[in-house]
Amino acid sequence: MPTRQLTVSLEGIGLLGPGFTNWLTGQAILAGQSGYVPQATVLPPSTALPPAERRRAGKAVKLALAIGQEAIVAAGLDPSTLPTVFSSSGGDGYNCHAICETLASVDRRISPTRFHNSVHNAPAGYWGIATGAMLPASVLCGFDASFGTGLLETVTSVVVDNTRSVLIAYDTDYPEPLRSPRPIFDAFGVALVLAPPGGKGSLVEITVSLVTEPPSRLNDENLESLRQSIPAARSLPLLQAIALGKSARVVLDYLDTLRLAVEIAPLLEKSFETVL
Repeated sequence: MPTRQLTVSLEGIGLLGPGFTNWLTGQAILAGQSGYVPQATVLPPSTALPPAERRRAGKAVKLALAIGQEAIVAAGLDPSTLPTVFSSSGGDGYNCHAICETLASVDRRISPTRFHNSVHNAPAGYWGIATGAMLPASVLCGFDASFGTGLLETVTSVVVDNTRSVLIAYDTDYPEPLRSPRPIFDAFGVALVLAPPGGKGSLVEITVSLVTEPPSRLNDENLESLRQSIPAARSLPLLQAIALGKSARVVLDYLDTLRLAVEIAPLLEKSFETVL
């Protein structure tokens, strides 16, 4: 099935999840230079937010801000000048749980903070507060294929508008009883700064097209389990290909019968050794 191919450059990466503290350590793990040790995700405080908003920020907000800022700092850009795409399979599960508990109690009044943090675009709003960004922000949800959905949206916007854009894809865990029907066990997020091809700061070029092939799997059992367990971690085959620093092709989840093929073409000779 021939489809149009869309090509963009990658200028920065942010990564945070179980066993991944940032992209620098993550690339060493994914390149096979150090072993993967599953550990609970530690979310840093959102220091770019004013104190009041920082206190109110939930897991999804902290995760989105952390990975977005890491990617943009790595690219050497000003976040206030960049349009963004936020993609998540759900929202803040703990905030949703707290609202459900309140609605099931005698006093059913929901605090305004709980309410405004319950909407799917809450991280985009906090991002605007933290960075001063006033450019367009798209907020998407594609269930388990939310990363692929966000990647296609971001690549398309870069190609159509001929400008940089930032993908911020993230998921956070749910407490019981929500975890039983939606078993996401921890937080995972990845951010990509994408740009028109040919920029001086490009790390790799990626070309995206639609295919009917099955998604790529990872050889490491723990990493493959992570890929399948958290929707945003469906990005791991792409991240591993980038970490290896070689030309590669991976297939990512998108629709039930339609997926994204991503071809990676390195532009810079880089050492992926991490100084610990």
